[in-house]
Formats: sequence, structure tokens, C-alpha cells
Amino acid sequence: MTKPFSDPLPTVWDPNARVGEMLKGRRGLVVGIANQDSIAFGCAAKLRAFGADLAVTWLNAKAERFVRPLAEELGAEISMPLDVEQPGEMEAVFDRIAKEWGRLDFLIHSIAFAPREDLHGRVIDCSAEGFSQAMRVSCWSFLRMAKLAEPLMTEGGALVTMSYYGADKVVDNYNLMGPVKAALEASVRYAAAELGPKGIRAYAVSPGPLRTRAASGIAHFDELIDMAVSRAPTGRLVDIAEVGRVVAFLVSGAASGMTGDTIYLDGGLNNIA
Repeated sequence: MTKPFSDPLPTVWDPNARVGEMLKGRRGLVVGIANQDSIAFGCAAKLRAFGADLAVTWLNAKAERFVRPLAEELGAEISMPLDVEQPGEMEAVFDRIAKEWGRLDFLIHSIAFAPREDLHGRVIDCSAEGFSQAMRVSCWSFLRMAKLAEPLMTEGGALVTMSYYGADKVVDNYNLMGPVKAALEASVRYAAAELGPKGIRAYAVSPGPLRTRAASGIAHFDELIDMAVSRAPTGRLVDIAEVGRVVAFLVSGAASGMTGDTIYLDGGLNNIA
């Protein structure tokens, strides 16, 4: 029987458990924290543990009561609302970063959405409105943030977004998010090509299924979890701390020779036919 994974670094941010200064002096924006189980929070905790200064956002007033305490734990220097469907809110976040920091070294984009009725139906049955909204929130917002980050990354930087295996292969019940994530991965490649001359790198990280609030909207999600555990060579799910460590590597100088890649982080599941 496979032993449970034990992360040598704390999953949540502990100010008394600094693990290094690989990212000391780096400043980054993390978008997508909903609660302490979010992939975005796993990333933020690791980035902070490695010494980075953070800006974080929450979706709306309802989410603020969950995210603000986490932002305080992380010592986030900037924290504010961001709903990418509200005109001007993305620009407001980057304007504040420009005023208070004057630069940005990395961006972590970990948001996705599709209307429930479109997500739970066949892809060919999705509505034009649902498809458009899913693309705006899950894909176009990454491109828009990349454009807003570009003038702040004067000495280069890194853009990271979150994808899933369903972008490449058909996964039962992933439905509309499959084409949307495929578009997101293609967007990463084009952003990498267009921004590479400025020293700005772009990546998609593709974790296996994780029990996050966003994932709970996928129909029969427990079956997807069971499949991943039974078929992955590691015999287990990855956790948000593991995702955070990979993201920390990508935004550091250690990954300077990589860009445009989709990095699978699923215990080897993507290699199994």
C-alpha cells in the first residue's frame, strides 16, 4: 500500500517556518484564492515561504471574509477585490501594483468558471453565452493580465496559469472546460512567443484533480478522484503544497531556460493510456 505523502514544507504559511530565500526580493500577484484549500493559496504559501512579497485578490465581498485572513497570514502587501468580469477591476489591481511597487516579477493566474448548465451538459449543447463567459473568465483574463503585467516586468518575469489533463484528452464530465483549457494552453504558448524577447516567460501547470471549491462544480467529481488515485503511478493525488513548490521553481531563475510549456503535476497519470 502506498504511504500517504508528507510534504516537508508547511502547506499553509507559517511565519516561523521560513524555508529559504530563493525568491527574496521578488514581487508577485496571486489571483484565485478562495479559501485555504485553493490551489492559489498553496502557491501563495510556498512563494511566501521562499521569500517572495505578495499581492493577492478576492472575488467579491462574500469571498473577502475567507481570503482577507489568509492574506494577513501571508503578509500580503497588497490585497483587494478582483472580479475579471467587472470592467476596470483588473486595471485597478495593476495600477495599484504600479503605484506601490513600480514593478512585478510574477503573476499566478488560478481562476476558471463555466455556468453550471453548460458545464454539466454536452460540449456541443453549450450555449453561446456560456461558452463566451467560460472563455472570458478562464482564458481571456489570463491574456489581459499578461498585457497589464508586461510594462511592469521591466527586467523580465513569469506568468503562470492552471490547466488540466482534460485540455489534451477527453475526460468524462470535464465537458466545456476541456476546450476552454485547451485554448488557455495555446494562449500560454503564444504569450511565451510574444513576450519572450522581453525576458517574460509563460507556463501552464496541469495538476491532477484536487478537492477544491472550484472543482466541486464538475459532475461526478468523486469518480474522477477515484480514477486518478487508482491509475496514477504514485497511487495518490497531488496536493496544493506540491503545486506551490513547482510554481516557485517556475517563477525563480532556476527555470530561466523554459517557457511556453505545460507542466503536468499529476503523479504520472497523464502518461497512462
